[in-house]
Amino acid sequence: MANLSKIKREKMLDYLEKLKEINNDDENIRAITEIENALNEKKYGLVWEEHSEKVDEMLEHNIPIFIEDETRKITANEDEAYNFLLEGDNLHSLKLLEKTHKGKIDVIYIDPPYNTGNKDFIYDDHFVDKKDGYSHSKWLSFMEKRLKIAKELLKKNGIILVSIDKNEGFQLKLLMDSIFGEDSFAADLHVETSIIGGPRRIPAMQGSVVKTTEFIFGYTNGNDTKIMRTPKYDYLQGYDTHYSLFYDEIEDNLIPFVEVLKRTGFAVSIFDALDLAVSLKNLGKVIDCSNKIREWLYSDKIAKNLFRKGDDEVILPENYAIEKRNTVITYNGKKCLIDNNASCKILFSYADRIGKCDDYFSNYGERAVRGNLWKGFSADGGNLAKEGKVSFKNGKKPIRLIKQLIDSVENCDSITVLDFFAGSGTTGHAVMQLNKEDGGNRKYILCTNNENNICEEVTYKRLKNIQEELPHNLKYYKTEFIPKFYDYEESISEKMMKHIRELIELEYSIELDGKKHIILDDEDELDGRISKIEKGGILFVRSGIFLSRSNQRILEEKDVGIIEIPEYYFREELKEVGEL
Repeated sequence: MANLSKIKREKMLDYLEKLKEINNDDENIRAITEIENALNEKKYGLVWEEHSEKVDEMLEHNIPIFIEDETRKITANEDEAYNFLLEGDNLHSLKLLEKTHKGKIDVIYIDPPYNTGNKDFIYDDHFVDKKDGYSHSKWLSFMEKRLKIAKELLKKNGIILVSIDKNEGFQLKLLMDSIFGEDSFAADLHVETSIIGGPRRIPAMQGSVVKTTEFIFGYTNGNDTKIMRTPKYDYLQGYDTHYSLFYDEIEDNLIPFVEVLKRTGFAVSIFDALDLAVSLKNLGKVIDCSNKIREWLYSDKIAKNLFRKGDDEVILPENYAIEKRNTVITYNGKKCLIDNNASCKILFSYADRIGKCDDYFSNYGERAVRGNLWKGFSADGGNLAKEGKVSFKNGKKPIRLIKQLIDSVENCDSITVLDFFAGSGTTGHAVMQLNKEDGGNRKYILCTNNENNICEEVTYKRLKNIQEELPHNLKYYKTEFIPKFYDYEESISEKMMKHIRELIELEYSIELDGKKHIILDDEDELDGRISKIEKGGILFVRSGIFLSRSNQRILEEKDVGIIEIPEYYFREELKEVGEL
């Protein structure tokens, strides 16, 4: 079948070549080349009307900076790293994070506006409703700018997870395919957020398909699409009767597990009490009502020797000597059964099915590895209003959900997590709760605007509320701007140097306290600053400041690290205004 779009495109390109011959001045050539480039772009995926935002226009004439609100600083332990809450439009915050955290973020989790048309998505200070014919293109333009920067912030093995629903879910998938690459798509999780009940039951009974799940799309920053480094498990009730073979270590052979049940006195008595035959078929009923049977079954003595036979045959080397049939061997670290036909079948241990599950009620027992259906999170709904002791009209995500997402990441106990749609601050809460549970040293960076005082009255308030239970360090930054024009009193570079401090603190998760961590931006203050710095501290030195041999010796004796203040903080901006 002919590709009609391709045929049309080739005809237009041929025509443009003819136009070049007729209109060969520089201006026309540039215009025609631009059209050619547009025609040659990849024609798979989303096409939408691009929109600019007021925040883009702000960047044309202003340089964003951070200013600390010291009244909201929280210091629980001076020896620990700082976390950050960034107030302002997240596009401006992301632009600044590009300077401090490019290629440094391990996990990004965001819960952006779903664009439902119910006043959940604000574009240029106006709610986008269902009547807006450009609602989808505005949302895509809005997300594209932010996701492109997000990709730059991720480590090579970093992961981004985005919550969304059906309103923009399918558009988001195509957008993220184009930004992160189809080969980097790692997961489409379906999270059960509600159940059919109450008023929802009526349309469901009438034949409507009522929404009970939302999506979480997961992408890696490369082609490795494994994100569940630590698998999640769901609890299973009853007993899987396929596990019917028991390895008798004394006899060195397999026997029916039902025989083990019949030999166990307390087991028989419980079956008798329930008026049930001692059988695998009835074992599930016994387990459900007997802690004693359950503890016995889950013990190492039983579980590790209880097996089910796999269907696939294990191919042994031709020279492998089979000593006897109907026996158990260990091959390539796995227990296998040599049956009466001399076939070798892998044995799956019941012990692999036993452990702590990740359900709302985290039972210990038989479990199954979770796939992309994440059930049971509707059960968290009753507690959401209480989490963090703050209300949030647009809805919170359960702490348990965010914890499980973060906890599935490889080496997750020492990572940096970014959320640039911070909302009520659930991500920060989840990070700190994980640290408490496993002694990790994860850090978070949260970004949100202050629409309706959300940053001050919801996000910050929540992070402050949890301090008693989860004490941690926090710095609160606000986005401000330096105009891109020279005012003859102070150069732009001088103005920007006043805000280097915030970027250093953000990049290194520290506080420049004048003792442990010191910034040196004035050569006249060199000796005084060096004398004050504590042993094992860090000295951040402005480019162009010379340290004498005696200065260096003092710093070496104190085991002080020296870091030159990076030029990349404001290099591009200073080039733009002609000061570099």
